[in-house]
Amino acid sequence: MSKDRVRTRPNFLQLVRYCCGGQLPDSMRDWVRNDLAGKGATRRMMMRVAVPAVLILAPFWLIPTTVDVHLSMTLPILIPFVYFSHALNKVWRRHMLAVHGLNPDLVDELTRERDAHIHQSYIERYGPRPGKRRLAGPAQAAEFVEGLRPTDQAIGGAAQLGAVALRGGQSVAVG
Repeated sequence: MSKDRVRTRPNFLQLVRYCCGGQLPDSMRDWVRNDLAGKGATRRMMMRVAVPAVLILAPFWLIPTTVDVHLSMTLPILIPFVYFSHALNKVWRRHMLAVHGLNPDLVDELTRERDAHIHQSYIERYGPRPGKRRLAGPAQAAEFVEGLRPTDQAIGGAAQLGAVALRGGQSVAVG
């Protein structure tokens, strides 16, 4: 084998680093895309959380006691690992796609393909949905905060904002 050949799959050390949140080289983007957004991605991510948890909890089973005590020592720790690995699965996969410079919406690609006929039949029956543009990141946060602000309250620039100090029980604007 040639030393200058570009790797498309991670070796063991790269895989361990990747499982801990590290970034792989750009030559492995197709592998990362398939790993995080392909078939079986949810199962793979849950296994990557379960294996270290089981390895950490395995020594508890070496303590000489009954099965009931073993279960009562390990299940209260293992069940939240499994629960949170499932609950935060898409969040972590979106983050890792972004870390590798890929579109985070790839996480839902298989679901969109699977349900495309449902959305198409909806459009044929009721027409297109009135679309509100989908925002992400700071734009989404800004729109959320703006939605919380009372409509009669104007927000000006930094020159119009002043600090409020409490002096003698009454508030005084300092500007």
